[in-house]
Amino acid sequence: MGDEVVARTFRALVESADQKFARVRDVPAYGRGPNHYFQKVFKAYTRLWQYQQENRSKLVEAGLQRWEIGEIASRIGQLYFGQYMRTSEARFLLESYIFYEAILNRGYFQGSKGSVKDLVLRFKELRFYARFLLVSLLLNRLEMVRVLVERFRALVDDCKVTCRETKNNFREWTLVVQEIVRFMKVETAFMKVRPLRYCNLFDSYPSSLPCVARFHAKKMLKFRDALLASYHRNEVKFAELTLDTYRMLQCLEWEPSGSFYQKRTVELNEKLNENGAMNDHSGTSGLIDINLVVDMTDPTLPPNPRKAILYRPSVTQLIAVIATICEELPPDSVMLIYLSASGKSGRGNISQMENSGGTRKSSKVKVVSDISHELDGSMPEAPVNNKGHSSDCHEPFLWLGPKGNGGSSNNLYPGDIIPFTRRPLFLIIDSDNSHAFKAGELHGAERGETSALLLSPLKPASKGPFGFDTTQTGSQFTFFLTAPLQAFYELVGLSFSDTDLDAYNDADKILSTAFSEWEVILCTSTSLDLVWAQVLSDPFLRRLILRFIFCRCVLSLFCPPEDSEQYLPLCLPQLPSSVSPSSDAVQSAVLQLASHLGVAECFSFDGL
Repeated sequence: MGDEVVARTFRALVESADQKFARVRDVPAYGRGPNHYFQKVFKAYTRLWQYQQENRSKLVEAGLQRWEIGEIASRIGQLYFGQYMRTSEARFLLESYIFYEAILNRGYFQGSKGSVKDLVLRFKELRFYARFLLVSLLLNRLEMVRVLVERFRALVDDCKVTCRETKNNFREWTLVVQEIVRFMKVETAFMKVRPLRYCNLFDSYPSSLPCVARFHAKKMLKFRDALLASYHRNEVKFAELTLDTYRMLQCLEWEPSGSFYQKRTVELNEKLNENGAMNDHSGTSGLIDINLVVDMTDPTLPPNPRKAILYRPSVTQLIAVIATICEELPPDSVMLIYLSASGKSGRGNISQMENSGGTRKSSKVKVVSDISHELDGSMPEAPVNNKGHSSDCHEPFLWLGPKGNGGSSNNLYPGDIIPFTRRPLFLIIDSDNSHAFKAGELHGAERGETSALLLSPLKPASKGPFGFDTTQTGSQFTFFLTAPLQAFYELVGLSFSDTDLDAYNDADKILSTAFSEWEVILCTSTSLDLVWAQVLSDPFLRRLILRFIFCRCVLSLFCPPEDSEQYLPLCLPQLPSSVSPSSDAVQSAVLQLASHLGVAECFSFDGL
C-alpha cells in the first residue's frame, strides 16, 4: 500500500471517528439507555488506533505529527471517562488513566519551552492536563496529581509569557490552576491514610458479618442508582466537581483492596515496563495496550451503583434527571439522592465568603466531561449585600444557584420531590435549611413509598471561636458520612500530624469495633422501621447509616443542649432508641475514642 493511500485512509478514519465523537458528546450522562452510541464511536477509534500502529512509519514519513497521535489517545481517554461517568464502572476510569499517562510520558503535546506554538496546540495541551488531573484525582493517584499540578501551572505561566498578545485567553486557565491547588490543599491531609471508597479491609467487620448475612426484612431493596447535586457560593471545587460531591461519589464506589490489589499493582508496573508504556519517550510511538485494564480490575467486586453528577443544575434539569432515573429504576431498587445547597436564595455562605481566603471566581473551562454543557454559572460571582436579612429566616427550599437575571426561580422545594416518592428514595439533604424536608413537607407526604431521610444540622459545630468555614473545608455533615474519623479529628481541632500513625490506626480500630456492634444492634432490633430494614443489607447504605449514628452522637455530646436543634442531624423515620445518642452502646464508643485521642474534655459525657 502506497504512502499516499495510507495517509488518505488515515485521514478518512480520523474524520469518521471525530464525527462519531461529536455525536456521542450529546448523549446524556445519566440513565440506563442503550450504549450503541458509545460502541460505535469506540469501534471507530479502536480501528483508527490500530491502523496508526500498523502503519506508523509510513504515516510519519507522510507528515504525521506527535500531537496527532496524542489527540487520538486523548479522545480515547475522554471516551472512557465519559463512559465511567455514565456507568460508574471503575474499569473505564482506569482505561482513561492509562491513555492519559501514556500521553504524558511520551510528551505528545509537549513543545519546547519559550516557543510560541500554535494556539490550538496550546489549548489542546492545557485541556489534556485538566482532564488527566480529574482522572488522577478520582483514582487517588496523589503523586501523579502533584506532578500534573506543577506541569500544568508551569505551562499556564509559559503561555502567558510567550503569548502576550493573547494572554487574556489564558485567564480562565489560571483560575483552573487556582481551583486544583485549593482543592488539593483541603483534601490531601488524610487521603493517604485510607480510601473513601468502600474497602473490604476497613469497612467489612468479621464479627458482625454473620449477623448481616442472616438479616432479612419483609422487603429487600438493591441500591443501583444515585444522583449527586451540589452548589454553594465559593465552595471548594475543581471544574464542575465540588469537594462534597467528590467525597460522596467515592463513598459510593468499591475500592480494589487487599493482597489482590497489591499483587495486581506490581504486575501492572512490570507489564507497563515490558510493553514500553512507561519507557518510550522518543519517536512517534503509538503502542498503548488498549486492554491493559483487564489486569487492574478486581472481578470479585460487585458493580458500582450508577451515579449522575450535577453541578449547579437548574431545578427543571434536576427534576428531569430524577424523573429519568426513576423511570428506568429496576424493580425492588432504591435511588439515593444527595443534595448539597444553601437555603438562602442568592446569599449562600456570604458571611463565610467574606472571611474566606479563596477566590470568588470560578473557571468556566469544561473538564468534568465533554458531554456536559458549559454552565453559565461558572462565571465569576459578585458579592451580595446581606444587610437586612436574618440568617435564621429560611423559606422551605434549597437554592441551586443563580439562573438568568435572578436566583429566585432556581429554588427546589420539598414538594418537587414528592412525585418521585412512588419509588423508594434514600435522601441525604446537606443544607442550612435541611429541616424544610421534615415531617409535613416531604416525610409523611409521600405518594407510595416512605422515603429514608438523613438531614444535616442547620449549622456546623466548631471548637474555635470563629466557627466552621464550609467554603474552606467542605460540608461537615458530608465529611462525617464519607470520612468519619477524619471529620472527628477536624471537629476537635486535631490534625494528622498531631498524632502518629499508630495512634490513628488504634482510633480507627475503636470506630470499626463500634460500627460492628451497631450493625448487630440494628440487625437484631425488633423496632427497626421497614424503611431502614429494607436497605440495611446494602453495604453502601448500611455504612452511611452507621456513620450517621456516629455523627449524631458526636455532635450531641459536643454541642450545648440548648443549641441541639440547630447543631444536630435528623433521620426520618427514627432509628431505634438502642442507637440513639443517649444509648450506652453509642456513647461509650465516642467516650473511648475521645479518651484515646486525649480530647474527652471537648464533650459532655453524663453518667459514663
